[in-house]
Amino acid sequence: MIFAQYYLDCLSQASYLVGDETTGRAVVVDPRVDVDEYLDDARGQGLTVEGVINTHLHADFISGHFEIAERTGAWIGYGDRAETRFPVRRLADGERVGLGDVTLEILHTPGHTPESISVLVYEHAGDAVPYGVLTGDALFVGDVGRPDLVASFGHAPETLAPMLYDSVHRKLMSLPDRTRLFPAHGAGSACGKNLSTERWSTIGDQRASNYACQPMDVDTFVALVTEGQEAVPAYFPYDAARNRELRAPVDLDALTRPLGRDAFLRPRAQGAVVVDARDQRAFAAGHLRGAINIGIDGRFAETAGMVVEPGRDILIVADPGREREVVTRLARVGLETVAGYLASPEAAMASIPGQVQRAPRVEAADLLRRLGEPDAPLVLDVRGAAERESGAIKGSVHIPMAELASRADELARDRATVVHCAGGYRSSVAASYLRSRGRDGVSDLIGGFEAYRAVAA
Repeated sequence: MIFAQYYLDCLSQASYLVGDETTGRAVVVDPRVDVDEYLDDARGQGLTVEGVINTHLHADFISGHFEIAERTGAWIGYGDRAETRFPVRRLADGERVGLGDVTLEILHTPGHTPESISVLVYEHAGDAVPYGVLTGDALFVGDVGRPDLVASFGHAPETLAPMLYDSVHRKLMSLPDRTRLFPAHGAGSACGKNLSTERWSTIGDQRASNYACQPMDVDTFVALVTEGQEAVPAYFPYDAARNRELRAPVDLDALTRPLGRDAFLRPRAQGAVVVDARDQRAFAAGHLRGAINIGIDGRFAETAGMVVEPGRDILIVADPGREREVVTRLARVGLETVAGYLASPEAAMASIPGQVQRAPRVEAADLLRRLGEPDAPLVLDVRGAAERESGAIKGSVHIPMAELASRADELARDRATVVHCAGGYRSSVAASYLRSRGRDGVSDLIGGFEAYRAVAA
């Protein structure tokens, strides 16, 4: 058996290649849209990808099933409860998919979504104990999938959570302890609240250590897994809907187009959003007026999905040599309407000084001083709810980054505003987003809450 895990830190997302080296047949499970890595690895090991299995209709990224199918002719498989607008291979509970001696078995594990499945992997068809189980978003290392992500599709968490209890406690926990557990996400994903940094585990380890796998009745389980969930990122409903639709494969080469200054400025003047992917310091030193700063060296794709409206034309400013990376990471969350990137950005901006501005930033000591004055600024905290529980600036307004786009109008326009997060990444995004919406007097706090806590101690 050939078995490989592919992990994306920026989305905390895992996908898998499973193949039989004797027959050369393979499948990919839960692929992203940039599929070269899977296909190159398969080719290098003498494998032909003949199928793609999605454990569910993903909400946090765009699945790459069409990209693989176009290049290999692979079938696309979902659990048989999946509602898609394109033909799929419907995988029944207990169905076996043979790749040779290596065999996959489908296990229906609804709860995160109605159609969720897990995939048992057997190294040999006659093995009594599976090599492992690919659990999608049903069971994570340290957590279970949240049951509230598809509420917008008419599936109430109160209905899905009991299904998840059955899937975890009666199905997955019935597997042998030494069965390896390979989930679709790790720490940092918004698909759960307590995910581990470990990328795989065993059923036995989760039986012993995962809070959601301990003996309990269904009501206790439902209460545990539904409380304390963070805000759902704004792009999740869009991606969930897009993954149901027939679409053309993403052409990353076509999206990575260099644009001269004038060719770049024309779509900007017509309403395209400028995503500046440089770090906060470079952005603060000088950027195109109205640009949103989403640094590439962070949770770029997820954060972009929170503040960039799907379907809107996108223009990119990036450090030279990183433009393709920016395009790829945007496409992973469905932001594939990129018109191009600014060639030679420093020279281009130097030639149009009237359209370039600096980003106002505030040191922690200065903020502490200003909060004691009569005209103290409004402080906006864009951290998650769990982060805020560890401490907050007195009098600050809390709007999680995931909700900012939908709640920005709650903020007073006639008052200076200082935005902060934990360390400074999200606050630069949020402050630039608010300025892009016509708000003046918006600064971000250098070093975030940790810097403020240190000077306020």
